[in-house]
Amino acid sequence: MPLGSLMPAILWGVAFGNILRGIRLDAAHNYVGSFFDLLNPYALLGGLTTLTLFIAHGAVFAALKTSGGIRERARRLAGRTGVAAFAATAGFLAWTEASRSGATAAAASIALAALAAAALASGVAAVRAGREGIAFTGTAVAIAAVTAALFTALYPDVLPSTINQAYSLTTSNAASTPKTLAVMTVVAVIFLPFVLLYQGWTYWVFRKRISTADIPPPEGARSPAASGARGLSPASGAPSPASPGPAPARDSGARRDRQAAPASPANRSRRRR
Repeated sequence: MPLGSLMPAILWGVAFGNILRGIRLDAAHNYVGSFFDLLNPYALLGGLTTLTLFIAHGAVFAALKTSGGIRERARRLAGRTGVAAFAATAGFLAWTEASRSGATAAAASIALAALAAAALASGVAAVRAGREGIAFTGTAVAIAAVTAALFTALYPDVLPSTINQAYSLTTSNAASTPKTLAVMTVVAVIFLPFVLLYQGWTYWVFRKRISTADIPPPEGARSPAASGARGLSPASGAPSPASPGPAPARDSGARRDRQAAPASPANRSRRRR
């Protein structure tokens, strides 16, 4: 897999881990820590969680939308990474709930974490059984439930400070002005339905499975039928053996021989008479 595809998945979890754990914010809400403070064990576990979870979810989707050998390889990848994702997700959620046990909505967060674990386990079991539709639903619900559980555990904080809790950013001191919130609400109400409709339309258009047989040949490449029609061998492109033409008629050849042969003296005398 390209590094450019793996790094965003890892950094997503590292960022979430630092948001939940908290960073070194001073009284002016400025970060006063170092780069390596962000690479703590909890944040790195968050990066591993999102990496394995996103790979498993993407492999399930690939198995859902393909057939043949690609589908089988995607199913095997989803099964292997799904087990790793379940272990990492369960550990990350348990660590989160233990460290945020005094949160305002701790009970709701624990319930959402349990839902995420159950949905992920069912998704992994479904993909191993060849039920990609159920597996995709399970992994999608797991990702949504993990996100909801983390934000619920974080509430009312937005970005805790590890120096002093009074320096933390909360939903009160980090909120935008009422006018900004009103404008953004109107924008979201107007444009969010269009985004959802577009996403639904793309899923409907690409609802069928595809395989390598559905990929058109490169431009300029001859199809086997066209190669055979032009007298080319479909495998190598070399000229195919020419088919024998119609046999010449024997009577016409014999007639030409008789016409070309010189006349005998008896025949000449017979013609004079």
